[in-house]
Amino acid sequence: MGTPVHVAIIMDGNGRWAKARGLPRAAGHRAGVEALRATVRAAPDLGVEWLTLYAFSSENWSRPQSEVSDLMGLLKLFIRRDLAELHKSGVRVRIIGGREGLAPDILALLAEAESLTALNTSLNLNIAFNYGARDEIVRAAQKLAEAAKRGEIEPSDIDSERFAALLDTAGMPDPDLVIRTSGEMRLSNFLLWQSAYSELLFLACYWPDFGAADFEEAIRMFGERDRRFGGRKAGAVAS
Repeated sequence: MGTPVHVAIIMDGNGRWAKARGLPRAAGHRAGVEALRATVRAAPDLGVEWLTLYAFSSENWSRPQSEVSDLMGLLKLFIRRDLAELHKSGVRVRIIGGREGLAPDILALLAEAESLTALNTSLNLNIAFNYGARDEIVRAAQKLAEAAKRGEIEPSDIDSERFAALLDTAGMPDPDLVIRTSGEMRLSNFLLWQSAYSELLFLACYWPDFGAADFEEAIRMFGERDRRFGGRKAGAVAS
């Protein structure tokens, strides 16, 4: 199948990585940021044009306040420290996820990352922050309902294309490959609409241990898959 155009990754296992080493969870999150950097650098060399990373889910706010604060600090540090390098490397940063209720300093950083890199073309990097797929779908449905209430569309006008245009990922290709580290085998409310025909790959390694070699192996494994999007090859027996 060749190289996936769009790879999405659920970066899972930071806490278990730290626990296995007798370290605090914060150390696992810091190591996870290093893995994130290595993955972003490797993507263009592997032929990946779009990379979406599940950084912080809308459910993560329920974690202990100390852990949430540490994660917010890492996000701020990543943007402040890495944004210039990303921009210089031609990476375009886009943020997907709900923004209502976010702290003003976080909102300002997200806006800065997007505006500074808006014209870059070497890699499209989507950061899923405060993201939940069900919330994304509900927000899109609300927009359609409001448009119908105003008389701008008829219910019969609503189709998958019009719906997708109101998702956070509007204008982006659906992910060809979704990778999850840590051995867990579920999507955890990540890109549920967009992953309808994605290839799913679940890796045993914890996210901080994921490196360029693992990324390259994942793409090799993707190349061995047979994607049929609900159809079948000519002459094949239906199953």
